Amino acid sequence: MPVLQETRTIVTLAPAKPTGLADLGVPLDDASQVKKGRAHEFPQLLTDGAIGRRFQDLRVIGIKTTEGGVTSAKFVVQFEAFGDNTAAPTNGAGVEVVLFAGTEPLASLSFGNLFLPYANFWYPNRFLLEAAAADFDRADRLEFIAKPEEVRAV
Repeated sequence: MPVLQETRTIVTLAPAKPTGLADLGVPLDDASQVKKGRAHEFPQLLTDGAIGRRFQDLRVIGIKTTEGGVTSAKFVVQFEAFGDNTAAPTNGAGVEVVLFAGTEPLASLSFGNLFLPYANFWYPNRFLLEAAAADFDRADRLEFIAKPEEVRAV
């Protein structure tokens, strides 16, 4: 079976206005803070060097807000994935995201199984990373890691 290589990309996070958050249902108040970052299209190669999967429109939205008197910090990781003549396994390795302050890792979360039911089509994916409020304050980038995994060629 073909195997995808590990692929990494960095998304720089910067303070942003709390616009475009309606579909996330974010409870905003005067103390709410938002950080955003984006990366455009990048491929995940197979071990033979051919493109096996594509990612596009990777958007990270960090929100620190208060709901019901409790402050929380969350990072929403959204992207589209495309199986480029490959079908994803049902128990795939998926992706991992690591939140950083400079070179110091702050939080990490792995997401198994991408929503990629068929090859040769773009599918939206959305994942959530919960972080400590102090980590939100320090975070300046997020590393997106597409993990290696076996795929089926179509």
